[in-house]
Amino acid sequence: MTETAPDIAVLLADDHALMRESFRALLDASPGYAAVGEAGNGAEAVRMARELRPDVVLMDVRMPEMDGIEATRRICSAPETADVKVLILTTFDLDEYVYSALQAGASGFLVKDATAAELLNGIRLVAAGEALLAPRVTRKLIATFTGQGGPAAAPRGLEVITEREREVLGLIARGLSNTEIAEHLHLGVGTVKTHITRLLSKLGARDRAQLVITAYESGLVRPNAR
Repeated sequence: MTETAPDIAVLLADDHALMRESFRALLDASPGYAAVGEAGNGAEAVRMARELRPDVVLMDVRMPEMDGIEATRRICSAPETADVKVLILTTFDLDEYVYSALQAGASGFLVKDATAAELLNGIRLVAAGEALLAPRVTRKLIATFTGQGGPAAAPRGLEVITEREREVLGLIARGLSNTEIAEHLHLGVGTVKTHITRLLSKLGARDRAQLVITAYESGLVRPNAR
């Protein structure tokens, strides 16, 4: 008898009750997902993440008492919630707070006008350990909020990784999937996964999203690269 996969447990953190109710209605109507709690501010989100241990926190940025960035930082840095993924919701795809949220440990972001299918797919990807970062938007974010420009700088902070790992990191930052990276480098998908595991360990990155940030901040990938 085939076992049914458990529902993806989602904590909703938004200071607008109507927004939380809309998300809950969507999750309740979607097989494979379960809204396990609602938080009206960042402090509540941190407390409920510790109590409920959801798979994903759907996190608004601007909330009273504690904003979504600080809440993300606390959730992602605490040992008891280290496995909880945070998916940031923002009003605009180019938001000064999104970059800070990614640095704080968020696994990705969506704009609030995303379709129901996009939202559900985003939650599923983040729960599975993938980063939800559109390459076009990521480049805009990094270009705007790191102020990189001019001649390419030598990559910084990557001395601990091998040349092959550097190649894999660059392709991750450009938005390629594991399968696409494998095809590009003529490697097996399993080998690519091994390289990514080593990158996460060597660079102290929580997930794929932070590898993207590292690739840009180190100078390995330039914001205007295609």
